[in-house]
Amino acid sequence: MSDNQLTAPLAPSRPRQVTRWQTVKLRLKKSAPLYVLLAPSLTLLVIFSYIPIYGLVIAFQDYAPVLGISGSEWVGFENFIQYFRSYQFWLTIKNTLVISVYSLLVNTPLPVALAILCNQIRHERFKKTFQVITYLPHFISTMVMCGMILLFLNPATGLLAHFSQLVGLHLPDVIADPKNFVHIYVWSNVWQNLGWHSIIYLAALSAIDPVYYEAASIDGASAWQKIWHLDLPLIMPTIVILLIMSVGRLLNVGFEKVLLLQNPLNMPASEIISTYVYKVGLGSSQYSLSTAIGLFNTLINGTLLISVNWFSKRLAKLSLF
Repeated sequence: MSDNQLTAPLAPSRPRQVTRWQTVKLRLKKSAPLYVLLAPSLTLLVIFSYIPIYGLVIAFQDYAPVLGISGSEWVGFENFIQYFRSYQFWLTIKNTLVISVYSLLVNTPLPVALAILCNQIRHERFKKTFQVITYLPHFISTMVMCGMILLFLNPATGLLAHFSQLVGLHLPDVIADPKNFVHIYVWSNVWQNLGWHSIIYLAALSAIDPVYYEAASIDGASAWQKIWHLDLPLIMPTIVILLIMSVGRLLNVGFEKVLLLQNPLNMPASEIISTYVYKVGLGSSQYSLSTAIGLFNTLINGTLLISVNWFSKRLAKLSLF
């Protein structure tokens, strides 16, 4: 045997090839405690969110509770056509869009501005007090909030009516005027939820590296310049994601609040899709028609969500999925 053969290095052994199934088993084994914690929530989600989807079948039936889903007559798209031809179709669509778009335009920039304002406060005790004051209205229930609005705006016994009488003025019935309903709904919602909606933006601001602010201070940047060139660009991904989610529920206007503030006089401005579904479904027992309207509403929301997400991904390189 030659010296070269004696000194030649041994060929490295080929590593054992791991199959995909073995990789999956290893990951499942490592994450088993997390899956155990996830199991109750996942079970509830399947039971109460996914299994009831089967009930959407009644949107295409002339559903009768006595016959059940399997025994009810199949009518196809007649329930949808009935809603599209009804005089309430354009009214509910218009009112829902007006309230939703108005709320979106107001509730998108104001929480950002409040978060930036709160982030600029340097006195810790005052900052915490300010945060608590802005958060507290969120914990007022919708029913109590609507009761407060009706008490304040009552033209005979309301708080504003008493102040108006002191200066010799007569307060009109504000809540009964259809022109005022949208403003009352949107701005009372701003007062109630502005502080709560600003929390996520405040968290995004607190995650910004202080090195950026130190470098800007060295360069002589003012507080406004730091806000414009640092705060807003760095939290823009958060703003875009929340905006996409808001557009995805554009037609889901708060049902309880609208119904509690609704009266026969402001009905031309307060009748929205969700209140109409409630009246048709539970009030008139037209279950198939109400399900068809709700399904139509969901499809529109889903289409808007996918469209806005696509535009955001294409233009700003930011997307929800």
